[in-house]
Amino acid sequence: MSGPLLGVLGFAAAVLLVLLRVPVAVAMGLVGAAGLWLTGGAVTVGFVLGAAPFEAVFPYSLSVVPLFVAMGVFAARAGLSAALFRAVDALVGRFRGGLALATVGACAGFGAICGSSLATAATMARVAYPEMERRGYDPGLAAASIAAGGTLGVLIPPSILLVLYGLLTEQSIGELFAAALLPGVLATGLYMAAVSLTLRLFPHLAPPGEAADPRERRRALREVRPVALLFVVVIGGIYVGLFSPTEAAAVGAAGAVGLALVRGSLGGAVLADALLETARISGMIFLVLMGAAVFNHFVEMTGLPHGLVEWVRATGWSPLPVMIAVLLFYVVLGCFMDSLSMILLTIPFVFPVVLELGYDPVWFGIVVVTVAELGLITPPVGMNLFVIQGTVPGLRLSTVVRGLPPFVLADLVRLALLVAFPQIALWLPATMR
Repeated sequence: MSGPLLGVLGFAAAVLLVLLRVPVAVAMGLVGAAGLWLTGGAVTVGFVLGAAPFEAVFPYSLSVVPLFVAMGVFAARAGLSAALFRAVDALVGRFRGGLALATVGACAGFGAICGSSLATAATMARVAYPEMERRGYDPGLAAASIAAGGTLGVLIPPSILLVLYGLLTEQSIGELFAAALLPGVLATGLYMAAVSLTLRLFPHLAPPGEAADPRERRRALREVRPVALLFVVVIGGIYVGLFSPTEAAAVGAAGAVGLALVRGSLGGAVLADALLETARISGMIFLVLMGAAVFNHFVEMTGLPHGLVEWVRATGWSPLPVMIAVLLFYVVLGCFMDSLSMILLTIPFVFPVVLELGYDPVWFGIVVVTVAELGLITPPVGMNLFVIQGTVPGLRLSTVVRGLPPFVLADLVRLALLVAFPQIALWLPATMR
C-alpha cells in the first residue's frame, strides 16, 4: 500500500471514530499511533509518543489559549451578555424583528470578548430566547438567530480557533485577528439582513418593534462602554504593536475579571466555578493538540501532503477550481464534525496545497474559519443547534433547523465575497506590516 493512500485511509478512520463519538483527541492519537506502527514500527511509535505530546503543548505561545479562555469565561460570569443585548435592542428594537437583530448584534459583541461559539450561543440563549418567546416571536426564527449569531464567536477576535490555526500554520496571530475584523462585521451585517429579509417576506414571524425610551437607551449604552473599552484595548493593542497576543490575552483576562468584580458578580463560588471551567476547556484543547501532534507525524510520514501537492500540479487545474473543491470538502465535512476537530485533522495536508496554489495563508485562515462557522449550524452535527436545544427547555431540534436557511444563505454569500474579494480579509493585516 502506498504511503499517501495509507494517509487517506488514516484520515477516514479518524473521521469515522469521531462520528462514533470517540473523543477527537483519542481518535487522532489512536489512528496516529497505529499508522506510525505500520509505517515505521514500534521504535518510531515510542519515539513520537515520547516527544510529540510534550512538544505540542510546551511552546510559550500556547499560553494565549487559557488566557483568552479565561477572558471569555469571566466575561460570561460578569453578565455582560445581558448588557450587550439591552444596548443593541435599544438601538434597533424599533424595527420589526428588533429582538432578533439585537440578538445577532449582541452575539457579535459578546464574541469579541469571548472567543467561543458554543459559549456565545449558550449564553445568549439564556438571555435572548425567553424575551423573544415572551414577545411572540416564531420559535424557529428566535432559535436560529441565536444559533447563527453564536457562530460569530469563532470568527470575531479574539478567536480561539484562529489562535490554533495560527499556531498550526506558523502565521501571525495578530494579523489573523486583524484579518477577521472586517469579515466579522460583514457576517454580522449579513445575518441582520437575513433577519430583515425573512420578516419582509413573512412578517407574521415577529411582532412590530418597540422604540426604547431615550433615557433607557442612554443607560443601556453606558453599561456596555467597559465592554467596548476592553475590546479596543486588547485588539487595538495588538494592532498598533503595544501588546503581543499573549500580553493582550493577559490584559483581556485581567480586564474581564475586573469587570466581574466591579459588577459584583464574582463571589467565591462563582470564582471557583469560573477557574474550573477555564481549566476544563483549556485542558480539552491541549489534549486535542496532543492527539493532533501524533496524527500529524503519521500524516507527514505517509507523504500525503506532498502527494496532494504533486497531484494538484499534475491536474493542471487553475487555483480557483481547486480552492472551490477544497471549500466544498470543508462544507460537507462540517456537517459531520465540530470545527476544532475538522481544522486539526485537515490542516496538515490541506495547508501545503493552499500554499502551492499561491493563496495567502492569512486569507485562508479566515476562509476556513468561515466554513467552520457554517458547520456549526448545519445538521446533523451542528454543535450550536444542540447547545441551544439543551439550553432552552422543550425546544425541538427540528424547530431550530426550520429557521436556519436564511442564515446559511448569508454564510454562503459571505464565503463567495471572501473568495471573490480577498482584500476584505487582507486589507487590515497589510497595514500592520
